[in-house]
Order: sequence, then C-alpha cells, then structure tokens
Amino acid sequence: MQIIVDVPNGYLDALHRSPGDFAQEAKLAMAAKLFEMKRLSSGMAARLIGMERVAFLAELQRQGVPLMHLDADDLAQDVANA
Repeated sequence: MQIIVDVPNGYLDALHRSPGDFAQEAKLAMAAKLFEMKRLSSGMAARLIGMERVAFLAELQRQGVPLMHLDADDLAQDVANA
C-alpha cells in the first residue's frame, strides 16, 4: 500500500527540508504516533518505515513519545513491588 500526501509549495523551504528528509520525518512521525496509540508494536513500527527497532526506540524521545505507558495503578504497583 502506498499513501500519497500533497505538500503545498513552499512548505519544504519553510521547514528547511529536502523532499527526502521531509518524507522520512513524516514516516517517522506516523510510526511514532501509531506506536503511541498502541496500534503497532515498536518492532512493527520500525519495520513499517525501514528502521532498526533500536534506532526507532531512540527516535521516540525526539518525537516526545514515551517508551512505556504506565497509568497510576501500574506505577503504584511497580513502586510497591520495588
């Protein structure tokens, strides 16, 4: 499957990105969001965009996406078990 996105003229110049850099950044943002939404595992998200899993995990911080999703109950249980 292929997804095509129309990018208005001038956006790449405003973002100071080449078309290839912008495409890679957009794919990374999409994969990071799908991981954050728990739609894809980290391995699946990494494969989707052609990255190694470890490299994808390292990029998540730059995207502002936490590696783990702990709610208050999970955190309290972890602290109690520490």
